[in-house]
Amino acid sequence: MTRMIPDTQYAVQLIGPDELTLNTEKSIPPVGPTQMLVKIEAVGLCFSDLKLLKQFSKHVRKGPVVKGLGEDVLKEIPSYVPGEAPTVPGHEAVGEIVAVGDKVARHQLGERILVQADWREIRTADSNGAFGYNFEGALQEYVLLDERVVIDPVNDERYLLAVGQQRSAAAISLVEPWGCVEDSYVTVERRNPKPGGAMLVVAEEGAKIEGLEDACSRNGKPESVVALCAVDSQKKSLESLGVTVKFVEGIDALDDEAFDDIVYFGANKTNVELLNDKLAKRGIFNVVLGGKSFGEPVSLDVGRVHYGLTRWCGTTSANAAESYKHIPSTGEIRDGERAMIVGAAGPMGQMHVIRDVCAGKKNVGIVATDFDSSRLESLNEKVGALAKERGVSLRLVNPKETPLNEKFTYVALMAPVPALATRAVSDCDDGGIINIFAGIPAGTRTDIDLDAYVGKKLWMFGTSGSTIEDMRLVLQKVESGQLDTNLSVDAVSGMAGAIDGIRAVEHRTLAGKILVYPSLRDLPLTPLTKLNETHPAVAEKLDACRWTKAAEEELLKHQ
Repeated sequence: MTRMIPDTQYAVQLIGPDELTLNTEKSIPPVGPTQMLVKIEAVGLCFSDLKLLKQFSKHVRKGPVVKGLGEDVLKEIPSYVPGEAPTVPGHEAVGEIVAVGDKVARHQLGERILVQADWREIRTADSNGAFGYNFEGALQEYVLLDERVVIDPVNDERYLLAVGQQRSAAAISLVEPWGCVEDSYVTVERRNPKPGGAMLVVAEEGAKIEGLEDACSRNGKPESVVALCAVDSQKKSLESLGVTVKFVEGIDALDDEAFDDIVYFGANKTNVELLNDKLAKRGIFNVVLGGKSFGEPVSLDVGRVHYGLTRWCGTTSANAAESYKHIPSTGEIRDGERAMIVGAAGPMGQMHVIRDVCAGKKNVGIVATDFDSSRLESLNEKVGALAKERGVSLRLVNPKETPLNEKFTYVALMAPVPALATRAVSDCDDGGIINIFAGIPAGTRTDIDLDAYVGKKLWMFGTSGSTIEDMRLVLQKVESGQLDTNLSVDAVSGMAGAIDGIRAVEHRTLAGKILVYPSLRDLPLTPLTKLNETHPAVAEKLDACRWTKAAEEELLKHQ
């Protein structure tokens, strides 16, 4: 079953590192038996697109699929473009299924769908397959998808979420980046040693090993324990765990990224820095000071907090179990929160501010900081009145003009600057949470005052990407009216302005999100503030310079 489909289309293609081209005659492939053709309604531009732009074939999600789909299947999918093959970027997309193959069973002709772009069970060598990376994305008028690719084989869920017609294409396409924001708040944090995991216990001379049995009794014991102890009495205290312990003589005998939990008793800067690399993905490093202190900053890999989901906790006592009691259940803001969002006036920062204003928490105060005062003014236009309506105290601050000398219970970092993580530790009050949302590259170290971190019972965490469930949560908020994702739109474009839009993201020349409407072939990149000059009828449909469904409908009349 098909509708009338043209033979060619406009598409933005990435043909090499930092090489973008607008192809005005890209062929539209025929639809195979298990395939669907989706007409793209709108696609948002994302900072993550820049990583692909710069790295191209070296990006971990541009590599060939090595697990999850066989070579025979991949050869049948013309939109599979790994390695050096040109790709079409764009992963924040909504569209309509306009053609289906006769073996398509889970999707229907005419269905409006939102793309979950992160296909985690289709593995590349170091990551996973993704829409807009090794499979063509949405910066084109039509995209071919294969049903064998877009269904999660583990839980049998579709990566294409069905959506209604009530909300604008912009509002729906922006559910994907908002899902990444949502994930950073709803992610569930492990609050104990991993049951059945691999544990490393390291004790400096003079330190007592206490609390391990209590910590493990809550959910279960580790499967294996490796220990590096200074004296025999410490080895004796590990017997209470009831697990066979392998003793080693030095840190150099340990494999990197091998341990789900590292429990460290002591305060030796050099040893902690060496042990940093031994923590596995999603691992927790527990620093048990036992009354001691480092007396100087410790160099830690803050990049892995975001990309490796590693975590650090600690206690000033000698009891290892105490550290886990301070771990929050999620990254959610709390009633009475005094939050600071650093880099708040950029596209993702705006989303965090809007999301926190709309979170429904009581007595929340938010300080939104940015070095660009004009961007802060734009943010205030979007969310100032909403904050008053929701009873949230919102202050917009340019730290260059107004230095901040106060403490916060929540700090969210939007800029990938390691030094900001250092500063966040000093900016936090007791029990503070530090959300490293920005993608600091894994392997990037910065000096952290671990004495203050442990003493104030802080929690530093990060997340990367989103899940189907995150997107469902945001979609529910959008469809119920709790959240208007359109608030983050700053500019619109057709295919003629899409490359300019990507460059605007690269150079941070616009504060909010850029939406591309592929059906508008000739529309240049147009900030909402300029619509009154080029499209006055569209500008009249804005709500105080905020994007609306009515404005989108008016714009699309110009196809």
